[in-house]
Formats: sequence, C-alpha cells, structure tokens
Amino acid sequence: MINLDTRIKVAIVEDDPEIRMNLSLIINAANDLICEHNFESAELFLKEVGDVAPDVVLMDIQLPKMNGIEAVRELKSRYRHIEVLMLTVHQNDKLVFDSLCAGASGYLVKNTPPAKIVDAIQEALRGGAPMSSQVARMVVRSFRQNQDNLLTQRERDVLEQLCEGKSYRSIGDTLFISQDTVRSHIKSIYKKLEVNSKSEAVAKALRTRII
Repeated sequence: MINLDTRIKVAIVEDDPEIRMNLSLIINAANDLICEHNFESAELFLKEVGDVAPDVVLMDIQLPKMNGIEAVRELKSRYRHIEVLMLTVHQNDKLVFDSLCAGASGYLVKNTPPAKIVDAIQEALRGGAPMSSQVARMVVRSFRQNQDNLLTQRERDVLEQLCEGKSYRSIGDTLFISQDTVRSHIKSIYKKLEVNSKSEAVAKALRTRII
C-alpha cells in the first residue's frame, strides 16, 4: 500500500469545470500523485494555498479576474518552494517568457497527453523546466533568430534540451556526453546569461533571442 504522505500534492487552478475534473482524474490515477484541491479562480486559490500546501500547481493563464501569470507572481513571493506549471491553450513567446519570469517552472499546452503531464509534474520537482514539445520547438525557433555567437553550438544544444525539461542524465545520453560535461556546459550557460537556474536561463534566452 502506498503511503499517502509520500505522494506529490498537486493543486489545479482552472476556470473550466470539465478540464478541472479531467486533470484531477489524470493526477489521481498516478501512483505517486494526489489532487484533493482544485480552484476556479486565482483569488480563491491564493486565499487557501497556505492550508492546501501543494507541492506543484497546474495553473491556467486565462482566468476570470486575476490571470495565471499574476497569480504565479503573487504565489512565488510568498511560497518560493511551490512549483508551478502553466497549463494553457496559448503558445506564444511573450506568454512563455512572462510565465517563466513570474516564477513558473514549465509551460504545457492543454492537449498534452496525460502521461506527459504526470512526467512534467515529477520533472518540475526534480528541478527541471518541462515544456510541451510544441512550446519547446517554438522557444528554440525563437532563440535562433539572433545573436548566434553568444553561446557555442554545444551550449545551444544543451539549452535546447533544458527547454524540453530533460535531466542531466538524459541530456548526456542524447548528446553522447558525460553528466559532468553537461554540468560544465550548464555552468557556462548560466555564467554567460548571468542567471542562476534553469527557468531563468530559458526566460533570459527567450527574452534576448540569444540562440
């Protein structure tokens, strides 16, 4: 029997009741996740988040009053340890950038397959920056428009993998390099971009079109 205390607690902020129900079913069907609380507005969520104490939040952007990006900004000012994944129909670089700058850990579109949503929740808690493949491709295309000489080709390859939420081991396997080499490249990327985390690196690259 699974100890409920070890499950990842997920909260949902979404104004569409059918989507809320479907997301709850997806999460509660996973052995190591649990969703007991969902909210139709950012205001209600922020009022109760201290009692709910989620590990991860799935946050819609288009909400009735306060939007999801504003809600993330307010949440992270109070509870920096809570990870937030934006779950939305929108796919444009400004919303991705604004979400990451507000403190979101990743960005998923609403047609993301259930297994990928579960994987993204787990990856966010491991320090990753998961994105739907559609969003990751959009981000990478946007990166490559300008300033190609800031990062080396290998650093751009590593950053692309980070955009897809890959772990250090997965990046190493994909690029046929060791985890130590991955760490070295990421350290160089952070230094060049003057950032301190994966989400900051993605946001900075998106804003300045560095690759």
